[in-house]
Amino acid sequence: MIRATCLAAALLGATACASAQPNLILTEAGVDAFRGADTMPALVAHAHNAAVTRVEASLEAGLVVPVPVDPGGGYSHERHKENYKIIHDAGLLFQLTGDRRYLEHAEAYLLAYADMYGDLPLHPERRNQAPGRLFWQSLNEAVWLVYSIQGYDAIRDALTEESRDRIETDLLRPMAEFLSTDSPQTFQRIHNHGTWAAAAVGMTGYALDDDALVERALLGLELDGNAGFLAQLDQLFSPDGYYTEGPYYQRYALMPFVLFGQAVQNNEPERGIFEYRDGILLNAIMATIQQSYAGLFFPINDAIREKGLDTVEVVYGVAAAYSLTGDPGLLSIAEQQGTTVLTGGGFAVATDLAAGMATSFEFDTRLLRDGPDGDQGGLAILRMGEGELAQTLVAKHTGQGMGHGHFDKLALILYDGGQEILTDYGAARFLNVPSKDGGRYLPENTSWARQTIAHNTVVLNATSHHDGDWRRGQESWPSIALFEQQDGVNVVSASIDDAYPGATLARTTFQVRTSGTAGPLVIDVFDVEAPDASQIDLPTYFNGQITDFDLTLARNAGQQSALGPDNGYQHLWVEAEGVSETGAARFTWLTENRFYTYHALVSEPVEARIVRTGANDPDFNLRSQQGILLRVPSAEQARFISVIEPHGLYDPAQEVTVASESGIETVRTFDGDTATLIQIVFSTGQQLSVGLSHDLHSGAHTISADGHLYEWTGAYNIFRE
Repeated sequence: MIRATCLAAALLGATACASAQPNLILTEAGVDAFRGADTMPALVAHAHNAAVTRVEASLEAGLVVPVPVDPGGGYSHERHKENYKIIHDAGLLFQLTGDRRYLEHAEAYLLAYADMYGDLPLHPERRNQAPGRLFWQSLNEAVWLVYSIQGYDAIRDALTEESRDRIETDLLRPMAEFLSTDSPQTFQRIHNHGTWAAAAVGMTGYALDDDALVERALLGLELDGNAGFLAQLDQLFSPDGYYTEGPYYQRYALMPFVLFGQAVQNNEPERGIFEYRDGILLNAIMATIQQSYAGLFFPINDAIREKGLDTVEVVYGVAAAYSLTGDPGLLSIAEQQGTTVLTGGGFAVATDLAAGMATSFEFDTRLLRDGPDGDQGGLAILRMGEGELAQTLVAKHTGQGMGHGHFDKLALILYDGGQEILTDYGAARFLNVPSKDGGRYLPENTSWARQTIAHNTVVLNATSHHDGDWRRGQESWPSIALFEQQDGVNVVSASIDDAYPGATLARTTFQVRTSGTAGPLVIDVFDVEAPDASQIDLPTYFNGQITDFDLTLARNAGQQSALGPDNGYQHLWVEAEGVSETGAARFTWLTENRFYTYHALVSEPVEARIVRTGANDPDFNLRSQQGILLRVPSAEQARFISVIEPHGLYDPAQEVTVASESGIETVRTFDGDTATLIQIVFSTGQQLSVGLSHDLHSGAHTISADGHLYEWTGAYNIFRE
């Protein structure tokens, strides 16, 4: 194991001398960069001042180490979280300033935990999760050790032998054993909980110069590579860096991957950890950033919608990625974050940003394949327009995502103008709010948020995909038949044939630049084939206020009923109902300062409902979310064509409203032997037609429409008239 050399001089004129350590994330080279700088760049100053503020307040308050009694969000839970940050920050500040008060404070906290830890039983608030001792789940215990071991690593060589022995014998080694040999069900699991545990144990091994702990962390308890950090890298990420549980948990899992990866690199560079699997760690960092809009992550699967690029995990990720690549686009992300980390990588980010080297990060159109081999569907991100707020369409054609996955095959989310237009509910959870079931996932996460009806995709017979069984869903994923980016056109097409027994769902979605609208049109074709006559529902949840519609809707203003008895239907109030015998319907809503019109054309007569969450929600756990539900009551086949049209301007300050009505006069279709033509006619007389072949057949196609002959070769073609 490679160890850093002792620092030869006092830091910043202080009397203390740090020696062989730190050697995890902050290293001798990083310390040298800090103490050799004439001035502290703004982002480093922000991080430094935040650490000083935390530790100085703790010095004034004295040690606070309560007996663990509370679940997430409770006092003791939050206090132990704060303490690991204090230990971490105090240790690093000792290295950067040489102030022994920081060393002694970190030491005192670690000794206090050493006195407590051996006598702690399993946490009293444990539920179904693998329990910890300090926390209600062992995941938090691993996070505590990942942070605290960095603080210990920064002070270890300056401690007396007696203190080192007590801290290592009574705290660090027992905690590493608890997280590994005593918790094999978590440590051996290919899951973000297992990743945190592996990182905690491995980083402890490096800090304690214990090769056995490092090997255990890298290869699993049996040292056979079927578990542990390398297996996590192999199985949890696709070749494109997509993490199987989705961006919210990718953000959370990124921290242990990045931290332990850096620890491996700093101690054993010969392992080539950042070259492993063609640079999968760097791919994962960059893919995490790509899975965001306006600074927030796409809220698919069990996601807290407020999480974004400013989270500490991504701050560490940006610093690590910049160290590897020098990509100036990452500096613009760091600028948005407003802070960095107290490491050599963080110092480089802050220095180069202050020197004006930042460029805009390139958010692009890409397909992030899912599965270890990239053959289990994928997340399609279609972007069109300028800058980070360009219209962005997210097509969720991924695998299940394990137990945190939702039953939403072929679902869509749409962003435009800095807003979420077609929405995904995310998770039903109030993170770390004690009154909301201790901050845990709420019952409505299962009964509503994970159910298919909660998403913008098709539901058959009011039953969720894979019958709501994630283990069945884990064995299935959509097949992506088409993903292309051309000038003014992005398209993705995918299908799945086992979300329901004997049924095939296929969705083809276009993003098309036009001259007659305020932004690109979204043209979506959803085909359903069922083995028997089925009820077919397509919900579309939107962010905004309805301003116009063309159907006669009976408003249930006095008394409302739930849409159904179970599978998420029990949580939707039916606010209004109507029928379209032609299958055509139009709805317009206002989101911030722009109007959006949803044009629907269904192959069968359709029932339309305006729905809203909140039914059968006795504890007010659900957010209010409005949607439009189109229902074909009974059919073996149906095609839903949807066009989302941005238009107009609303300026309440200037009392100006422009083009609040749709600029599309009609949407119609013409069928041929091998293809269908979807024709969009604008009120200006312009037309936009999409030729789409049956089953994406790549041959030659001909369709006659209104006396015009449309010919093309391939799966599709766009005709601008």
